[in-house]
Amino acid sequence: MSRKKIRMQQLAEQPKPRKRRKPMTAEQKKAAAERLAKARAAKKKTSSAPKHVHPSVAARPDTDVLCLKNVREWIKHNKDLLSEERRGLRANVKGAQAKVTSIQGYISNMEKYIRTGDWIDSFYGKEGQNKVRMKCIAPAYHFEGPMKGLQKRMVGVVYDDVGEWTQEMHNDYYGTDRVESKPKYRRKRKKAV
Repeated sequence: MSRKKIRMQQLAEQPKPRKRRKPMTAEQKKAAAERLAKARAAKKKTSSAPKHVHPSVAARPDTDVLCLKNVREWIKHNKDLLSEERRGLRANVKGAQAKVTSIQGYISNMEKYIRTGDWIDSFYGKEGQNKVRMKCIAPAYHFEGPMKGLQKRMVGVVYDDVGEWTQEMHNDYYGTDRVESKPKYRRKRKKAV
């Protein structure tokens, strides 16, 4: 080995000398203790809800349908259902794969709601038995044609000005009472030669 390599190895093996800190004065110790106590108090105030729970979900009261307590119960119930359906899947029960996939998707959507505060599933409830109603918060307008300038509407959506938009309202608004029947197209058979 060369002298340079030996010297490098010796330097690497030597512990680095630790630099001593200056001792704190009594005033500095008192100020540091006050800052530390203040930081600990602030940490206790903010740590009432778990970090992985979105603040809007944690702020919902227990009487709300989508409160944290209810959603956690729904997740637990669906995980139990999932284990039962997986047993059926292993036994080759017809339709078990579809049920397993559906339950897994519902569980992941509920967990995402807890993290982000956005309910992205079309259903809610213990087994997803209730349908979510949509609400229009920013209306869209027709920009061409005979309905130009009028607000676009969809059946089943709740609007601020009229409430829930029904099929009858839709028919009156768009004038679709009459059903236009298209003539049936019949394919001509080719003659065999």
